[in-house]
This record gives sequence, structure tokens and C-alpha cells, in this order.
Amino acid sequence: MLYRHFTTQEEIDRAYDPMMGRDPLVLVKAWRERSAASRANHRTTLDLPYGPTLAERMDIFHADAPHADTSHDEHPKAPVHVFFHGGYWRSLSHREFSFIVDDLVNAGITVAVVNYALCPQVRFSELVRQSQAAIAYLYNHAAEVGVDPEQLSVSGHSAGGHLCAMLMSTDWEGAFGLPNQLIRGALCISGLYDLRPFPWSWLQPKLQLSGRDVQEFSPLWLPCRVPAPIKLVAGTGESEEFERQMSSYAEHLSQQGQTVTQQLLPDVDHFSILEHYLNDGCFVEWIKAFHG
Repeated sequence: MLYRHFTTQEEIDRAYDPMMGRDPLVLVKAWRERSAASRANHRTTLDLPYGPTLAERMDIFHADAPHADTSHDEHPKAPVHVFFHGGYWRSLSHREFSFIVDDLVNAGITVAVVNYALCPQVRFSELVRQSQAAIAYLYNHAAEVGVDPEQLSVSGHSAGGHLCAMLMSTDWEGAFGLPNQLIRGALCISGLYDLRPFPWSWLQPKLQLSGRDVQEFSPLWLPCRVPAPIKLVAGTGESEEFERQMSSYAEHLSQQGQTVTQQLLPDVDHFSILEHYLNDGCFVEWIKAFHG
């Protein structure tokens, strides 16, 4: 067996390639068009550097603080939600995903959509480091960005869901000198929490995962260090492996005493699930709940 009951690469690819049977050019073109409209419709700071490399950039979509009491603070700070995009760690950028911000910004939550370097241009570990650097930057530079550092939450889709889970396993105090409770909540959407199948998949020439990478960067095998609620979600239109990975990670978190909920959303696949950021979808309400 290569992984669990899978005996061939073809079996693993079928279970883990959500793009099979779809035209990626059509999908990405629609995302780009919608995202351009979102950037035009909001007050933005585009390509804000959060680290020294060209890839370390984020787009900020500024919101007005909800129910602000200006009698004590001339410039009240909005909560900030940080989104990490998918693309199996080797494709796409922040610019395809601006469209997810509209309802959050209208709800008074500033959104940071993070870009990061991709494999194989960098090692897998560098993606994790960059995601951590983005959070540390927003926490340390909250006043400049105009957000409340005590009101920071995260979400991510697919590979971004994995990165969010890694953020919850980060030793923020030991590695960054920041409080481990700096994240108020995490929403992991169709995430990958066990990396063991991917060295046997079509992705390996790009990801170049070593055995050590699989061990060190699989959230399923790591302690959760951030004491904040975690919501895990997948769609009924995805392969059974996405649901199984979600359930295994939920059990792992629960065994550590972590507050975790998991939900399988009906009638959505790996891509249409993102529509729950919009049009009264459940993601906005869940993220608002992170901020009380």
C-alpha cells in the first residue's frame, strides 16, 4: 500500500485532484474577474509587504469598525480576518481570491488576503514560514494597518486550510515572542491535514516533499498550541478523502481538548464551497462569531 488502502498513484490522484473533469481556465478566469470588481469596490492597500521576498505581499481590504464608540477613540480599529488561498501549494495567488472579502468588509471586518511563494520555487517549509510571517506582521503592525491586534482570525481554502492549521500549531511565544492566543478563531475549508498521500501523487514533482516535511508539516500529527475555536468544513461534492481528512483532524483536536466543530456542507464541491463567503453564506457568520 502507498497510503491507507491506495495501491497506485492513479487511485491517489483520483481521490485528491478536485480539478478532474473541470476546465481550470474557466474557473480561474471567473475568479479573476470577480476579484477585480472587489478590489475596485473597496478601500484597499494592495501588495503590502510583510516580509523581504517579492512573494510576501498581502492585499488589505479596509472596513470601518462596527458599532464604533468614537468618544474614547478617534480612530476605532476594526477586527481583521486573514485569508490564505488554495492551489495545492504550487499555483494561484492572492489576486484570484479578492472576491471572498465583500460580505466580511460590509460586516465591519477588515480582510487581509495573503500571497505566498509557491513550490517548487521554494521548499515546502518556506510556505509555512511565510504564512506565520504574515500573521506576525499584522499583529505587530496593527496600528499602521488600522486594525485591532486582539481581534485577529484566519481562514484558508484547500492548501490554505492546511496553512491555517499550521498556524494553530505554531509556538507563537517561543518562535515569535507573541502570545499564543493571538488568533481568535480559525476556519479551515476543504483542508489537507495529513500530507502522507502527496509524495505518491502527481503533485510530488512540484512539492518535492521529503519524509521530514511530511512529519513536520502535517497538522494531524502536531499539537495545537493556539487556544481558540476551530471550524472545519468540507463539501458533499468533494471526494471522500476530504471528509475523512477533516474528521481525522477534528478527532485529533478534540483529543487535545480543543474547541472544534466539523461540518459537511451540502451541494457544494471543492470550488463552489467558496460561495459561502458571500450571499448570506455561513462563513461570514462563523467569522463574525470569532470576534464576539
